[in-house]
Amino acid sequence: MNPTLDLGVAVSTDRTILTVSGELDMDTAPLLTEWADAIDLHGQTLVLDLSHVTFIDSSGLNVLLALRRRVGLAGGTLELVGLCEQALHLLDLTGTRDLFTLRTGP
Repeated sequence: MNPTLDLGVAVSTDRTILTVSGELDMDTAPLLTEWADAIDLHGQTLVLDLSHVTFIDSSGLNVLLALRRRVGLAGGTLELVGLCEQALHLLDLTGTRDLFTLRTGP
């Protein structure tokens, strides 16, 4: 059985919350990219609620890094919320934790 990724979007005036559930890996990362590409990020705070993500691999991390860059170029900010221990360990192993604004809850 292939892992799935469920996504939801909530938009307000200055912030967009993208809720992600499932596994963020090489099979599902393109779906997150596709959804994020459809969001107008100009001057916005993009909050990725990852509290229901159970696993992130290097493909998922690459999507997060690319999204961070894209949001920054659009004059916005990216916040990651609710990362699981495995994801935090991945950020630590790759030396990328300090590149992200991390929060524990929405």
